[in-house]
Amino acid sequence: MRVVLVSGGVISGVGKGIIASSAGLLLKTKGLRVTALKIDPYLNTDAGLLSPLEHGECFVLADGGETDLDLGNYERYLGIQLSHESNMTTGKVYQHVINRERKGDYLGKTVQVVPHITDAIQEWIERVARIPVDDSGEEPDVCIVELGGTVGDLESGPFVEALVQLRQRLGPQNFLSIAVSYVPIITGEEKTKPTQHAIRQMRSAGLIPDVVACRCERSLDDETIRKIARSCQVQYEQVIGVRNMETIYQVPLLLEEQGLSKLLEKGLGLETLEASLSKARTDKGRELWDLWRKTVVPEKHLPPVNIVLVGKYTALDDAYLSVRKSLEHSAMHCGRKLNLVSVDSEHLEPHMQEKEPTKFHDAWKAICAAEGVLVPGGFGSRGVEGMILVTKWARERKVPFLGICLGMQVAVVEYAREKLGLVGANSEEINANAPHKAVIFMPEGSKEQMGGTMRLGTRTSHFQPDTEWSKLRAMYGGKQVVEERHRHRYEVNPEITGQLEEAGLTLTSLDDQGVRVESIELKDHPFFVGVQAHPEFTSKVLDPSPAYLGFVAASAGMLDQAIAAAATKTKLVTNVTNAF
Repeated sequence: MRVVLVSGGVISGVGKGIIASSAGLLLKTKGLRVTALKIDPYLNTDAGLLSPLEHGECFVLADGGETDLDLGNYERYLGIQLSHESNMTTGKVYQHVINRERKGDYLGKTVQVVPHITDAIQEWIERVARIPVDDSGEEPDVCIVELGGTVGDLESGPFVEALVQLRQRLGPQNFLSIAVSYVPIITGEEKTKPTQHAIRQMRSAGLIPDVVACRCERSLDDETIRKIARSCQVQYEQVIGVRNMETIYQVPLLLEEQGLSKLLEKGLGLETLEASLSKARTDKGRELWDLWRKTVVPEKHLPPVNIVLVGKYTALDDAYLSVRKSLEHSAMHCGRKLNLVSVDSEHLEPHMQEKEPTKFHDAWKAICAAEGVLVPGGFGSRGVEGMILVTKWARERKVPFLGICLGMQVAVVEYAREKLGLVGANSEEINANAPHKAVIFMPEGSKEQMGGTMRLGTRTSHFQPDTEWSKLRAMYGGKQVVEERHRHRYEVNPEITGQLEEAGLTLTSLDDQGVRVESIELKDHPFFVGVQAHPEFTSKVLDPSPAYLGFVAASAGMLDQAIAAAATKTKLVTNVTNAF
């Protein structure tokens, strides 16, 4: 078992997740099997009830686990499928240990942070490191472990101690530590003191860095790297500069250029392991690297596609991280530069015209300039009327539209009002006393227990008879049954589905019981699609989500080409040149 630990100092949010994912990708291009685990020191047992404006999106795994957004990065970069155990929190660990204590597993011993909590952490890491995460069904060769927050935080103490013990237990060349730090630039000078203090604190805790990854807005001066190496008791080649790139997908290329692959090979003793790999695995690794390099073309060389994202949590980009990444993946495969503008849906509502007219006019100006409109998921009533207005605008003006989860429900509410004449139609979530409930609370849900009670994880959608014309179905290669991940408490009211279809809104797919609406579509529209699922959670850099790819292609005027490519399982854009 080999472990690569990625931890941080100075400040959080400097890109540990991207560096961890990129390190995993570099290992995978050598033919190795790689898995990943994220440690979040907060007390919550999962990310399901965290505010997206405070913590970013909640990423949903195939098994229904509600996790930190970094697990989305791991899956997107590495093309793997993780489980809920791949996200460890303080709450989960303590709950596990307390449950064991209640069952009498500790035989009357005094249960303490050391050794019981630290042992539980190590056991968790070792268990997750051996779970197969790809189609091979084989045990991974390397596990990437990312420690959230910064070393020195009070809440991360037990995890740091456990990782120090794990390094000692695994022995040389089985554990490599990457310390991510930040080098600020003040009046043009690169300051190394924050990094020096951060590494000193890591060393005092027992986490000896094998690699120091220095985040900075620009390429670090050679003298800065030498100074950090001297101060942190590492060799010159163990310090790598991680400057800002045009896209995060170019970070693996930068790290390869900086020599991280060689450091990983040496630190983990991979020469022997690589020599034992089959030719098929090494060839697959090389093919992955070649394809990655050819796909992540710098955006400045591409014509733009203008998309507007109309949501409730636009104040924080990470709140819709997977949506943004899915649009990026699709734009790359369409050979387009994504020009994404976020609009707070509340700013589109009429009351804003008097309250804050500048925001109102700026919001609608952005809408009018868009080539495609996307309404993502969300919870609560704020801004929903704005979503309904922009949905109507896209429907009537034949602008490509994609509604995700709440976005689909909003499209149904708008259609019920405008085409069915159901005045005051709404979602039960927005108005429990609405005269016409177009969207209702799912009967199997719980209104008392909030955490973990939604319809979560991978579910099947079955395209209905006579939907061969469906643009969404065509993007899935004409399949009758598809799988996507879900996260919702409300559904389209089955009592009005017949009326909706009679009025022209086709329910193109239903659940496995043939009752719950999974997707809607307008036949006489360039691209008007709503899906109850969250297809962004399965989109990959090298394999974009069919729903998102269809939407971006339609916005770029390339939908016919996209459908043809999906039917023949070929690349949409084949003339993209490698700019590296």
